[in-house]
Amino acid sequence: MSIRHGLLALLERGPRYGSQLRSEFESRTGSTWPLNVGQVYTTLSRLERDGMVAQQGEDGAGHPLYVITDEGRAELRTWFERPVDRTSPARDELAIKLAMAVGASGVDIRAVIQSQRRHTVKAMQDYTRLKARALSAVEDTGPQQRDDVAWLLVLEQLIFQTEAEARWLDHCEARLIRLSAAARQDPAPVRGSAPGSGPGPIPVPSATDSDAGGTTGTTGVAAGTTGVAGAAAERAPGR
Repeated sequence: MSIRHGLLALLERGPRYGSQLRSEFESRTGSTWPLNVGQVYTTLSRLERDGMVAQQGEDGAGHPLYVITDEGRAELRTWFERPVDRTSPARDELAIKLAMAVGASGVDIRAVIQSQRRHTVKAMQDYTRLKARALSAVEDTGPQQRDDVAWLLVLEQLIFQTEAEARWLDHCEARLIRLSAAARQDPAPVRGSAPGSGPGPIPVPSATDSDAGGTTGTTGVAAGTTGVAGAAAERAPGR
């Protein structure tokens, strides 16, 4: 998250002091990524050091005011024009957890996946309810209310993100089941490994176990996911 560019964007609207910048940042993002005043002032100090902001007097209450400089405006324009870099993705705790769970002793990876799926679908439902409120606010006040529109865009990103995660979890479970079934049919050692070495078979449910109820449970959750995502999609602009 680029706090520095977010602060520059807010300062382009006029002079602000630290606490005011924090409040406006959280209002724009619905407190999805909360800031503390220390973070704000530390970032302002670095921006001032780099010549992108400058202090300019005080408000009536004695708060020091900051303004954006020409260098800051140029940096902000470059940030808006430059695509967000996706070639070096941030570490994802869930992906790391599932990677470490594969073949781990005493870990039921299917239970890990299903537990996470329930949490992800619940989060998506919560975001969808918040989106309904945000849409109502935009309809009541009009698109000129920047904070309401900004919060709506953030919520829609969170909904699409959780929808994608739920689908990925379904894919992971199906993939592991297929690999486990293939391993039982052809229990040959992994190429390049010595006999008797390397990790054991992936501890996932068998095809028989899945037919007895595992797949049904997965389909049920996936169907719930599609329903929530569908409701969100109907309210999402342009979809």
